[in-house]
Amino acid sequence: FWLKLSKIPLVTPASLRANQSAAVMSGKMYTRFVQPGRLALITFGPCAGKMCTIVDIVDQKRVVVDGPESVTGVRRHMMPIKRLSLTDFHMQMRRGAREKTLKKALEKGEVMKKWSETAWGKKLSARTTKQNLTDFERFKLMVARKKRAIQVKKALKKK
Repeated sequence: FWLKLSKIPLVTPASLRANQSAAVMSGKMYTRFVQPGRLALITFGPCAGKMCTIVDIVDQKRVVVDGPESVTGVRRHMMPIKRLSLTDFHMQMRRGAREKTLKKALEKGEVMKKWSETAWGKKLSARTTKQNLTDFERFKLMVARKKRAIQVKKALKKK
């Protein structure tokens, strides 16, 4: 019993600080900050699954977000940060920018196009496509999967 306990490495506050400082030195601590111009995904609420841009910071826990509505379907409103997932995309813009300025910044940087090309964006679009399938389309998908499985089994038997 005592031998097993002695082999467990001891974690001290000093060793934790050393590991944290090494992470900070390498620059791998945080890269996505809550800042005006940051593209985010709404994860909860009536606009869940839609993209928005942080326009202003209200306090430690809330921000003002805007779609703009013509691009993403999100109106300008206040939202808790807990309900947002920050992305890697950031546009240079001032705090409290108007919708027109925001729309120009999105078009200039082609941010929405870049977002749709990421793995995260593709995954979300595939999920919405799958959710919007009709009954007959789901049936055709099932038949196609069965055919593919049969072909895979035949190819594996030949080897």
